[in-house]
This record gives sequence, structure tokens and C-alpha cells, in this order.
Amino acid sequence: MNARKITANIALTLDGRYHGPGGPADAGAIVRYATTDTARDFLGWIHENATTAVLGRGCAEGFLGFWSTVAVDEQADPRDRGYAKWLVDTEKVVLSSTLTESPWNHARVIDAPTADVLTELRATGTGDILVNTSPSVIKPLLAADLVDRLYLLICPEIAGGGQRLFEDGLPGSTWSIVRREVGELGELALVYDRVR
Repeated sequence: MNARKITANIALTLDGRYHGPGGPADAGAIVRYATTDTARDFLGWIHENATTAVLGRGCAEGFLGFWSTVAVDEQADPRDRGYAKWLVDTEKVVLSSTLTESPWNHARVIDAPTADVLTELRATGTGDILVNTSPSVIKPLLAADLVDRLYLLICPEIAGGGQRLFEDGLPGSTWSIVRREVGELGELALVYDRVR
């Protein structure tokens, strides 16, 4: 049996940041690109083979309020709604040392080292595992060289401050581009597979 593929999705600025200098709520350099046709098509790419979503606590709590409402909104863009329904209905694992119960249905909270949890998930079940917009989870997986596919939405702005995804000290690695699309605002939807 083949091991499951661990995939990770995140939007970044040109300077590699997932938020601006104002902290996690400072998404101004990213948010305007999240509703383009390219970004909405990208939502379909990221979950097309995934059967499990993995989120950090902050994303799990933030996503609950937003995507749960999109899933039942008849006026929502069908691409957003499809992704939202998948996220609401799929198995979810929330990595947290502070939550005692899950904020979502179909979810369980695990307080254990990220690499250990994902290694165990990879060895069981079928379908891809999508680590969804959760840098607190993606960073330790990159450090342990456990990510098999990266879904990156690159936004054509320089934030000039804020947290970076790719920090010094990561092990060197090689990636192959398997899909790309350029959006109308200059955003890039990219899919990279780890070359092992």
C-alpha cells in the first residue's frame, strides 16, 4: 500500500510572508487576491484528492465561522461553496495544545508533535492529507521534510514585514512544478511536488 501524500496550501506575498507587519490579522497584501477566478479555481485543486484536512488551532477557529456559512450560502460562488462543503464534511484533525474539544464536526483535536501526528496519518487511511493554510503546522513539516506537495498562491505584493513561511534552517530540498496559472491581478497559483 502506498503512503498517503501530505500536501500543504498557503498564500504568500512576493517576500514570502503569510501576513503583514501588523500580525495575523494583517492580510491586506493577500486578501484581495483570494476572490479572483484564479484563486477560486485553486480551491478546487487543493482538495481534489484530499480526504483529511489538518489545521492549526487558529485556522480551525477562524475557518469555522467563515466556511461553515459559505457551505450553505446559495448565493456563494460555486467554487467557494464546493470547497466549503468539502471542508465542513471531511475528516479534520486540529493540532492544538490548548483546545480540549474540537470547534468543528467531523474533527478531532490532537496535542502531539506535528511530525509524529502526520507520520501516523500518512500510514493509515487513503487519499491526500491537506494541511490547510496553517503555518504553525506547515513549518514543522517542512523542517522534517514531510511535505510531498505544496499549493502556493503567490500574491504580487511585498508586505515588508510579518512572518515568513520559509525560514533559515530548513533542510535543502528540490521541487518540481506540476501546475501553474497566472491570474488577472498577477497572482500565481502554483503546485510543486517534492522530488525525492
